[in-house]
Amino acid sequence: MQPSPFVGELVGTMILILLGNGVVANVVLKRTKGANGGWIVITAGWGFAVMIGIFTANAFGSAAAHLNPAVTVGFAVLKNDYSLISSYIPAQLIGAFLGSVLVWLQYLPHWRETEDQGTKLACFATDPALRSAGANFLSEFIATVILIVGVVAIGYAGTSDPEKGGIPSGITPYLVGMLVWSIGLSLGGTTGYAINPVRDLGPRIAHAILPIPNKGSSDWGYAWIPVAAPIAGAVIGGLILRSFSF
Repeated sequence: MQPSPFVGELVGTMILILLGNGVVANVVLKRTKGANGGWIVITAGWGFAVMIGIFTANAFGSAAAHLNPAVTVGFAVLKNDYSLISSYIPAQLIGAFLGSVLVWLQYLPHWRETEDQGTKLACFATDPALRSAGANFLSEFIATVILIVGVVAIGYAGTSDPEKGGIPSGITPYLVGMLVWSIGLSLGGTTGYAINPVRDLGPRIAHAILPIPNKGSSDWGYAWIPVAAPIAGAVIGGLILRSFSF
């Protein structure tokens, strides 16, 4: 295989989910070394997962390293160029599914040790702290708008000064990871901050089909929110940025 944008998005998203859902599993599953590590550990782990995912996507051929359909859609709206959607989003979904399979394998003995079904699902997909479709949608929507605006703002940093130029490209993954860490710390307590449709959908599919002992429901009744709300937030974020001629 040769590096390509499709391979880069697939492998980068796989690493993102392996490390992101991996930290959740480490914190919430029974008898792990990281059990009960708390929200700070989870949000930091997700931030680092985004950073490593971006670097990996770059190495495997995706210079854009979106790893998220919301980012792909947000940039498509901003640039009025939708050509990447048909190749990037399938790659991201496949990568997210494979990353979740790796999380399942990594913590294989701990699924049986953990009795609570909701805890097992949390290692794959998001769920709200307080279930209210409208409020949950709004939370994911706002957080995704911040993600899209933040990512573009990071890329724009310094470019308003022609002599200064933009930030070095190798710094961007660290800053985007910090952005996701910030979103998790500040906005993630309501829904678990999916802010990425495949981050939720791919792992939820994996949860549904993997032979996890006493796993319970995959909660498909909620599953539309972490898919639809980030896409809506991405569209609005892209339109806001386009209105300011970014």
